[in-house]
Amino acid sequence: MPTYERSVRVFAPFEDVWQFHSTEQGLVDLTPGWMNIRIEDVRGPDGEPEPDVLDAGSVVESSIRPFGVGPRQQWVSDIVARERTGGSAYFRDVMAEGPFPEWTHTHMFYADDGTTLVRDKVEYELPLGPLGRAVGPLGVVGLDPMFRYRHRQTKELLE
Repeated sequence: MPTYERSVRVFAPFEDVWQFHSTEQGLVDLTPGWMNIRIEDVRGPDGEPEPDVLDAGSVVESSIRPFGVGPRQQWVSDIVARERTGGSAYFRDVMAEGPFPEWTHTHMFYADDGTTLVRDKVEYELPLGPLGRAVGPLGVVGLDPMFRYRHRQTKELLE
């Protein structure tokens, strides 16, 4: 399965960066406008609506309409892991429903002398079966602009 990875150093405290990425609002703030995201529903691990933190077991239901073209695409993300140990932390979301047959996004955070290293790792499979698998490594063409935007926004909003 193809994998995309990207890192950025944020000149902001680990705690601030970790908390920002742990919320529904962080997701909205880091999604490029051209994706036209709309959050439909957010539930915590026990089914509570609109939790303050997206803990493991939370579900985010959203829809996107890239570039305003075509019908809205449903995107349901399950937060399957969330752990913090000292100066490092991560959470992982898996697409349960959406445009990709497979999508696992691991968000990693590392404290480093008053700054925070943010690493994103996405394992994905493109749609269209055998054709999607054949061109899967080219998915970077679509993923890179989105993650460059996410990292620029993280720096802009937190530094």
